Amino acid sequence: MIISNVIDGVVLASAPLTTKRAHGIVTKSLLSAAAGITISLCFSNTANAQDASQSSQCDPYKNYSCLDNYLGSGIFDRFANYYKLEWGESAPPADPNAPSAERDGWPATPESTPPMAYSEFPTGALTSIGVSRPNGADSPLMVAIANTEFGKWLTDNNTQIYGWINPGFNFSTNNNKFGNAPVAYTVNPDTAELDQAVLYVERVPDTVQTDHVDWGFRLSAIYGQNYRYTNSYGLASWQFNGQNGWEGYDFPMAYVDVWIPQVFEGLEVRVGRFISIPDIEAQLAPNNIMYTHSLTYAVDNYTNTGVVLSWQLSKNLLLQTGVVDGTETPIWHNGLKIPNSYVQSGSNAAGFGPGIDPLFPNATMLKDPGNQPSLTLCLRYESDDGNTVFYPCLNGINKGNWGYNNLQWHGFTFYHRFDAQWHVDFETYWMSENDVPNLNNPQAVALFNNGGTPFSPQNLNFNSPNLAYCGKLAVLDCTVNAFGIVSYINYSPDRLDNISLRPEFYDDPNGWRTGTGKPTKYADLTLSWQHWLSPQIEFRPEISWWHSYRVAAFNGDVYAGISGNKSDMTEFASDVIIHF
Repeated sequence: MIISNVIDGVVLASAPLTTKRAHGIVTKSLLSAAAGITISLCFSNTANAQDASQSSQCDPYKNYSCLDNYLGSGIFDRFANYYKLEWGESAPPADPNAPSAERDGWPATPESTPPMAYSEFPTGALTSIGVSRPNGADSPLMVAIANTEFGKWLTDNNTQIYGWINPGFNFSTNNNKFGNAPVAYTVNPDTAELDQAVLYVERVPDTVQTDHVDWGFRLSAIYGQNYRYTNSYGLASWQFNGQNGWEGYDFPMAYVDVWIPQVFEGLEVRVGRFISIPDIEAQLAPNNIMYTHSLTYAVDNYTNTGVVLSWQLSKNLLLQTGVVDGTETPIWHNGLKIPNSYVQSGSNAAGFGPGIDPLFPNATMLKDPGNQPSLTLCLRYESDDGNTVFYPCLNGINKGNWGYNNLQWHGFTFYHRFDAQWHVDFETYWMSENDVPNLNNPQAVALFNNGGTPFSPQNLNFNSPNLAYCGKLAVLDCTVNAFGIVSYINYSPDRLDNISLRPEFYDDPNGWRTGTGKPTKYADLTLSWQHWLSPQIEFRPEISWWHSYRVAAFNGDVYAGISGNKSDMTEFASDVIIHF
């Protein structure tokens, strides 16, 4: 069969296989089309090229040796012709001379891209061990520049540059600006927008080989509305926290990987900023099955900065251990203090006496109390046939102080492939945080409003972490929890189409994660069709229904002080992803 793979949103080259193998994850980088183009084209057999040029018609899917002739010599010609070549196909043409993209005896690959958003079931903070090769991204840009001096230099150094553009739109039963929230990322009703324009520069370590230490890196940049969902407080956060800009930029991934094959079945060390683990869904559009996100993901951890070690104990068992600095917070905020304007001004707005602040009693306070050494601990089991993955995880575990998304994540994901058409993804978690100020207590609210906390309006203009509805009126703060459970039921009738049903239940008993300020629960159901015109262009239309219990959560506008007035919403939405 033909298998293709994904590296954080890009289709990887494909090659014929009898069996076998991203969401921030590199999988089986089969060195065919993109790799074959960037490498093989530079060293193609001249006689074969001449023979191909003399033929009346060149089809690289039937005769790979004529690929260079088909593409042409000019950069723009090659760029356009590569889109034309792959149109209507589910994979690039396979290079028969490409090296094996998997280690012998390794678990089989459960899926392919297209039509799924991944081929390996997602694993976070990792270039998948045993199934990753350099130069594997199926990229029209890399094809276009393959014969230039710059393109040859990139190939010789196992480095690729690629990305995508992702616009989308929605129609919903809400009408207030931001009225679709907490549904993400389509928060504005009846809007067309640029969700993401993304660029990657990366080198993928070769985790198939076991004879030498290798390394890799990724630098990523995103521009568009979705930057609001990758924001790290203190990293270009003036856009989101300072100005509440609708569109902006961010650098969601900037890391280095070191591959050490001599430890167990291999050890990979990742250092830098990376996507949080684990999750079915991802911020980067091509890694997400649907256009919209579940609430379970929308209010989840997004990025971490630190070190994660992935120990491949056996071909079936992976242990991940790591230390990060909290969630959505850069390392330079660690220990950084700011003035407590409530204490220093001698304010008595809360009624405890001049300058008395029971929440943060000192004249200075930490800028982000959640920025502290935090534990990551995960264990991943994969069956020999690759059809079953069980992945429990703890992420961002520390003292749990109220911080900028200092989310204490405890949960697991589960994946199972029934046959070539059907598979199911399942995720559940419990999140918690301590010392969150009580929205139900007027004195706690007065301390917050008058500068007595690190995230008061005087310190953070917009999008501060939420306060919570505590069960007891008398307490100034409390420990809060939230629970999510979501599943994706996927049916792939062919290699260019997938249909997904996403049922979900979410419990926010303190109104903490979804911003209602009162206890509520949610149920929702989304039906999505993902259709690929080629490995480079994908449409994802969907229709969804959402219901909030106890509180009317929809059709509000938090920035205008408008409370929600609807308990139900229905939305039709769609986007397109164009890779380059």
